[in-house]
Amino acid sequence: MIIAVDASGGEYSPHEIVKGAVKAAQDYKIGIALVGKKDILHVQASRYMKKLDINIVDASEVIGDEESPIEAVIKKQKSSIVVGIDLVKRDQASAFVSAGSTGAVMYAAFTMLGRVEGIERPAIGSIITINIASPFLLLDCGANPNCRPKHLLQFAQMGNIYVREVFGVPSPRIALLNNGEEEKKGNQLAREVYQLLKASDLNFIGNIEGQSLPKGMADVVVTDGFTGNIVLKTLEGVGEAFLKLKNVSQEHSNASRKESRDMQFDVGFGAMVKRIDYRESGGACLLGLNGNVIISHGRSQAKAIRNAIGMAKQSVDRNVCQIIQQYKFIEPDPPMTETNDEQST
Repeated sequence: MIIAVDASGGEYSPHEIVKGAVKAAQDYKIGIALVGKKDILHVQASRYMKKLDINIVDASEVIGDEESPIEAVIKKQKSSIVVGIDLVKRDQASAFVSAGSTGAVMYAAFTMLGRVEGIERPAIGSIITINIASPFLLLDCGANPNCRPKHLLQFAQMGNIYVREVFGVPSPRIALLNNGEEEKKGNQLAREVYQLLKASDLNFIGNIEGQSLPKGMADVVVTDGFTGNIVLKTLEGVGEAFLKLKNVSQEHSNASRKESRDMQFDVGFGAMVKRIDYRESGGACLLGLNGNVIISHGRSQAKAIRNAIGMAKQSVDRNVCQIIQQYKFIEPDPPMTETNDEQST
């Protein structure tokens, strides 16, 4: 297995990317293809290349976050994103991991790998571990701000496959993110999606509200990309705020160790922070394309990259992409919904 890693993408490239890739090669016993500027990467990684299965693939161009994703992908054919995804397309890599421009990764993957037959919209799925005993997959997390009901049904079907194969859950509980638990709650999109999920062969458990996400009630939570991205960014912000509080707590504990109560509080607080730290999952999977692609946070450092590569390895090991390709995505019948607006909070 060879995982291609974008060594030019993200705020901490290439140093932290290389560190994370080296750690992944050591821990997972897999091959790594570092994609980026050859001369720079040779300096960074040459001392590891004799001991580990690491090679360098030259990509002389870089796509910045400020660039138009479509224009950049078309013009910069030697960029690390385009070259890395091309390795997956030509079966020279089993997956691609990037902390670079999310839009560029999505567009390049969409145009170069293509959609799975029957899938209208690929989706970004992120593993949320607020409840360590019951993590869940949230999708879509930003690929599709505007969705039709059948798109969310397909997100649920892909999420069902991912959780079943990667988490080993025989019949994942599928929930629809909404502003109420009742069947007729929400806007027109939510009400129509509810009917499609209810009529499907999925283990649909109904609506779930935001405050119930940490309770371990569902294995897959489905929503549109606009809402999902806000939820994801909110959790990231909360995690960062808690991390700062944890650091303050540690400083306080170090200054006055005689209060064991503070130390106990810090241990529990640290565990909570770890559960909502994006670095623990490493990235989000792009589902619905003919290839394994993991999108990492732009501020990813070594730990996050190592874990993102681990996520890619899991997807490859469990044949997630192939199983999604084999699934028969059938056009659903139009749902029967009432026209009156019942989206009271």
